[in-house]
Amino acid sequence: MIENPFRCLLVIAFSLGLLVCNLTSLLAQESAKTETARGIVFDDTNRNGQLDDLEPRIAGIKVSNGREIVTTDQNGKYEVPISNDGIVFVIKPQGWATPLNENNLPQFYYIHKPEGSPSTFRYKGVEPTGPLPESIDFPLHRQDEPDEFRAILFGDPQPKNQKEVDYIAHDVVEELIGSDASFGVTLGDIAFDNLLTFDSLNEAIALIGIPWYNVIGNHDLNYEAANDEQSDETFERVYGPSYYSFDYGQVHFIVVDNVEWIVKTEGERGTYRGGIGTRQIEFINKDLSLIPEGQMVVLLMHVPVTNVADKAGLFRLIEDRPFCISISGHTHHHEHKFLKKADGWQGAEPHHHIVNVTVSGSWWNGALDERGLPHAQMADGAPNGYSILSFDGKRYKLDYKAAGRDANHQMQLFAPPTVIAHRIAETTVYANIFNASELATVEMRLGTGEWVAMEKTLENDPAYEAIFKREQSLSDKTSGDLPKPKPSTHLWKANLGGDVEAGTTVIEVRAVEPENEQRLGQTYSGKRIIRIIQTARNN
Repeated sequence: MIENPFRCLLVIAFSLGLLVCNLTSLLAQESAKTETARGIVFDDTNRNGQLDDLEPRIAGIKVSNGREIVTTDQNGKYEVPISNDGIVFVIKPQGWATPLNENNLPQFYYIHKPEGSPSTFRYKGVEPTGPLPESIDFPLHRQDEPDEFRAILFGDPQPKNQKEVDYIAHDVVEELIGSDASFGVTLGDIAFDNLLTFDSLNEAIALIGIPWYNVIGNHDLNYEAANDEQSDETFERVYGPSYYSFDYGQVHFIVVDNVEWIVKTEGERGTYRGGIGTRQIEFINKDLSLIPEGQMVVLLMHVPVTNVADKAGLFRLIEDRPFCISISGHTHHHEHKFLKKADGWQGAEPHHHIVNVTVSGSWWNGALDERGLPHAQMADGAPNGYSILSFDGKRYKLDYKAAGRDANHQMQLFAPPTVIAHRIAETTVYANIFNASELATVEMRLGTGEWVAMEKTLENDPAYEAIFKREQSLSDKTSGDLPKPKPSTHLWKANLGGDVEAGTTVIEVRAVEPENEQRLGQTYSGKRIIRIIQTARNN
């Protein structure tokens, strides 16, 4: 029984009042955290990075805060909300370029962190930026962007110290200096936990002489971060937003941050998983809504899309696009995937996802070569290196470039050096064709004999197994152990056959990738000399 109903009513009213006040206060605080970023996008005709009186303002340019996308008006002006931990950036349009810093990193963003990054992080984040500027202006300048162009893709350079930065410089950067590619992209794991290597690696890659974009990887995070939002503070300081988009030629590129940092217990180190998040999905949705359905779209990410927890949300946004591919790194092998229903893909045609070759190969392990560099062969038997993505309008092709090797080095053939003639039919030849996909037609012939089909197989490359065993047996190792062999997705095999005479001859292998409305055709070839003897005594 209630002794004083009136008093109870007063208590309830007072409590409700406090609740309303608290809610009002919280809303006010939240409102105070959000401001409006304003500015102008302009044609920086004198390339000084400053908006001068006579420089033209550019209408119709897209600007984003990572969720909303607005376009500049006829006077080049934009307005977009921004939080106290936000980045506003311009989406580079076709035919325009953004400024580059001293390391050829595109400068297309403004970071707004009035209080800066947490000071407890081992690796430096963003310094306090202070009050929001009255005008955040973005300079652009015109550039020629042909329909035919090339981009260089680095997967996982992943140096853990300066010695490994030097490996990258000597193994891949030196041969790329002066490249005619339009730009380059590192597909995450720019570093191997040691974020101090960012600057030194950027200096080396800058020598190639082209703009260089970067994707965040799981080894590029601040591991002291208490949540995903804080995990990319050092990346932001050096490279800007962890996701964004830009146009080049007829192609629209979307850089995806698909590494989520999760801390389950306060005070303990977190872990990562493949994930995109709702805010980024909103950005991609809005971004794609402004891109014609028939335009080529390329998604650049670190974790293979098949290993992303919320990949379904991304799939729904791109399934109806006839010209769309995605590219990742992370796994330290090279693979072409064609995603179907079993992968959660619901599009009418399979989606082409490329898991890119890595610069570091097997994490800079393996015996040192004559240059003093680890050969770093990957566990699928493919050499370390990079790829070159070429476009001709809406059509594309990906070329594999083995580090330090001729561009024609596209396969490794495995066969014994000597075979007894009457056992020729028992001899299996393996062809590890680094960049071949399941669509390729692969054939082999012995000498001038008939071409015979080779069978695609999912097993360890015996050539890599032999290297692995040989290096495991070394007592005086000059570098780290190679990873254990794993099944290769680009391996074919066939038995030799036919009537052959004793002597020295050649095994030839050829592979043809079909051409269609999306992909440009490709051919690969390789040779291996073999000696055929009549009896074992002739060996």
